[in-house]
Amino acid sequence: MTATVVLGTSGFAGQETLDRVLAHPRLELVALGSDSLAGELAAALDPRLGQELPPFVPNDEALAAGAELVLCCLGHEQAAALEPPEDAVVVDLSGAHRLDDAELYTRWYGFEHPRADRLADWCYAVPELFPPTTSRIANPGCYATAALLALAPLADVVDPTSVVVVDAKSGVSGAGKELKPASHAAAVLENVAPYRVGSHQHVPELQQALGFPVCFVPHLLPVRRGLIATCYVRTGADVRHLLEATYATAAAVTVLPEGMAPELSRVQGTDAAELGVFVDDATGTAIVICALDNLGKGAAGQAVQNANLALGLDETAGLRLAGVLV
Repeated sequence: MTATVVLGTSGFAGQETLDRVLAHPRLELVALGSDSLAGELAAALDPRLGQELPPFVPNDEALAAGAELVLCCLGHEQAAALEPPEDAVVVDLSGAHRLDDAELYTRWYGFEHPRADRLADWCYAVPELFPPTTSRIANPGCYATAALLALAPLADVVDPTSVVVVDAKSGVSGAGKELKPASHAAAVLENVAPYRVGSHQHVPELQQALGFPVCFVPHLLPVRRGLIATCYVRTGADVRHLLEATYATAAAVTVLPEGMAPELSRVQGTDAAELGVFVDDATGTAIVICALDNLGKGAAGQAVQNANLALGLDETAGLRLAGVLV
């Protein structure tokens, strides 16, 4: 068993990560980190957790618990200041270690990176595309994961004179638990709203991973969870062949049959992603659509998948991949 701690457990990503740790056959939870719930029993987060889990402790105390695996679900700036144990696998679900260039953090995240000299220690990992190569793993953003699954296999065949467009929509849980005016029920229900147009922090993340810029526009959907990204690409290549070849053996990514489109309802609550491939007859534009759960494959599920690979465990252990949800 691998001794495991979760930092920032009280957030949406933290709770989802904890849920997967508890379902994992090879991970043993030794500490629950949360500054806001420190001193409380696990049931303070959710009564379904019962009395058997360790009580919450401050995140610093959980980090010092001697775990072999640290799953970090802290905010960007707090995670950036993290001093991870040298002998542990650390997976950071925040954006604090996704960008190679420390100067980009000031513009895109609003803070100066406090450990810029250690960014090179971290690897950016999408298991199906860029498996983890070090024990310090930067988990990709939810929007970035969907766009990369759709576009990375096509990176070498995109028309260099064209603009790649990513139109993406996510459920409200992507905004986190912290209350914000834009995530209040009155702003979300009966509404679909674009936000951070031209200034979303996943823009440099996508350019870094793909090698070319994309025009990315996110929208907020009036649903709890789920994300769908529609990507428009100009290329003369056989897009379906490239995607099917890339994901032929992937356990968590499915390229749907011709004519079938991805849907949120099939991926919500899971750690899987669906890809649909189409061609616009009027313009010849290739259209690749990816649906995933922003808290699953877009966060907690992918973090555990990355941890499994780094620890030499079954890649799918602890993941939600089977079943037919209604």
